Amino acid sequence: MEAQVLAAVRAGAGPVTAGWVRDRLGGGLAYTTVITILSRLHAKNAVTRTREGRSYTWANASDEAGLAALRMRRVLDAERDREAVLARFVSALTPGDEERLRALLSRAARTGPDAGDASEDR
Repeated sequence: MEAQVLAAVRAGAGPVTAGWVRDRLGGGLAYTTVITILSRLHAKNAVTRTREGRSYTWANASDEAGLAALRMRRVLDAERDREAVLARFVSALTPGDEERLRALLSRAARTGPDAGDASEDR
């Protein structure tokens, strides 16, 4: 359900209301269910919200790459042995992806922690 709601928010031309999201999904969900899902996405930093009167408007917190990075980081944070998880991840990369990762790590080392896409941290 979160993926469907997030896709609906992405489809908006800007910030959207929960009612707009509900309508976009076909109206099969209760309004309160949509609010609950949006609130959970907000807690996960996947969407932002802005107070508009007594309600909120909702917008994407990041692009798709940033959201994927956030999911990856959450998975890693949930594991006890980070080194083992990272080692398995790296060993499963294709040669092309391994090269991309090496290049990104090299660039990050040269330019510091602020060199990456700031949207990934939101």
